[in-house]
Amino acid sequence: MNEKMSLLELNNRIRDALQGAFPETLWVVAEISEIKVNRTGHCYLELVEKDDVTDELTARARATIWSYTFRMLRPYFETTTGQPLAEGIKILVQVSVEYHPGYGLSLNIKDIDPTYTLGDLALRRREIIRRLEEAGVFHMNQELPLPLVPQRIAVISSATAAGYQDFTDQLENNAYGFRFEVRLFEAFMQGSEAVPSILDALDRIFHEEAAFDAVAILRGGGSQADLSCFDHFDLAFAVAQFPLPVITGIGHEKDETIVDLVAHTRQKTPTAVAEFFIAGVLRFSEQLEALEKAVAERSREILSAAGEEIEETTERLHTAFDRYTRLSEMSLRKAVQRLFSGSGRLLSREAQQLHQRQFRLPGRVQGLLRRQEQLLENAGKELHHALRRTREKEKARILNLSVTLRRSVRHIVERNNTLLDNAEKSSRLLDPRNVLLRGFTISRQKGITIRSSAGIDPTAPLTTRFADGTTESKIIKTTRYDNQKTLLPGGDE
Repeated sequence: MNEKMSLLELNNRIRDALQGAFPETLWVVAEISEIKVNRTGHCYLELVEKDDVTDELTARARATIWSYTFRMLRPYFETTTGQPLAEGIKILVQVSVEYHPGYGLSLNIKDIDPTYTLGDLALRRREIIRRLEEAGVFHMNQELPLPLVPQRIAVISSATAAGYQDFTDQLENNAYGFRFEVRLFEAFMQGSEAVPSILDALDRIFHEEAAFDAVAILRGGGSQADLSCFDHFDLAFAVAQFPLPVITGIGHEKDETIVDLVAHTRQKTPTAVAEFFIAGVLRFSEQLEALEKAVAERSREILSAAGEEIEETTERLHTAFDRYTRLSEMSLRKAVQRLFSGSGRLLSREAQQLHQRQFRLPGRVQGLLRRQEQLLENAGKELHHALRRTREKEKARILNLSVTLRRSVRHIVERNNTLLDNAEKSSRLLDPRNVLLRGFTISRQKGITIRSSAGIDPTAPLTTRFADGTTESKIIKTTRYDNQKTLLPGGDE
């Protein structure tokens, strides 16, 4: 029977064997799967290794960074990499292999090489971008059209973040008096809860998509180490294929996160995001004023042209009617003359024949006279009927012409009335009073409409007209911006 030993003796022999096998420190590559810092400042980690193809766990070990070492390594690592020492990142650490009979195997971390993590983070960033491009979603959000008047904005931020307060103050106190509808969807903007929190906010906005024109993701200032959540594949994937334009104002200038790269528009600060929306409404307001002037001018041209066309048509109708009447009268006179001429020749010929036969046929004189009288009577009746039929036919032709002329005049008048009504409706739609009822305002100084901050006299009062009245205000400060997507140099953030 083999020699018996206690568990403690076995563990002590394992410890001695490990100390003999690993007398010096080693540099080990591993991924942090868990990290905890207790009240005394000691840091406890679980290190793992995964298969590159299947992503299955192939190795696991506990590790410890004692408080005096952790106080030096942590700021050194985070300052160099710009990333927090957190779960999911790969590290290269110098460790000593230790085995405690009561707690088992553990790695004591003595030093850390941040340059390895920098290379791994860059590799992971390139890999995430590659996956987004292969999925065909990298440019999807950028291809969405931004509404002409983006005034209904869903904001993802922390309610207490200074960047969110700057954003709302800039919108509410804009120099043009534009009104915006802003709704906050709260989320964590850093730390391990940031990604699931922002994804949940996007999901809630998605279910109310029709209520918003755009989404703003705002964070404000902060260290580069706090921005790692915006390089997460799941978050970037959700932003890239979101059905509304996403505008980012995360608050950093040097580096762009992957979320910035896939968003519709990236601004440097929350204040710049607010100016982006204000500039969009300002462009629409200027286009509306230009369109109003163009419609008014076109309406005047249409009315003038319609009046001239009516006058010309009326004159042509009068001329055509007079000409047709004269031709009809001439035709009627010629027909009457031909009838009278034919009747005269007939009577003359009959009288001549009667004179020639009065000696040869004295007995037939009375009968012939009666027959001639009958012929004359019949000829008179035929002449009367012919004249009446001619008059009725000419009257019918004149009546039909009159009806046709009246119908043509009525059609022209109705068409011009329609043009006038449409012009009046267009003018009424763009009436400044109706524009004021939709929430816009007009600011004037010394009776002149203010269209730019460059022409404002800071000593004179400013009169602002609303739909239901006017207010007078004093100019405290004037800050000029350009009309592009970014602030002018020197703008407040």
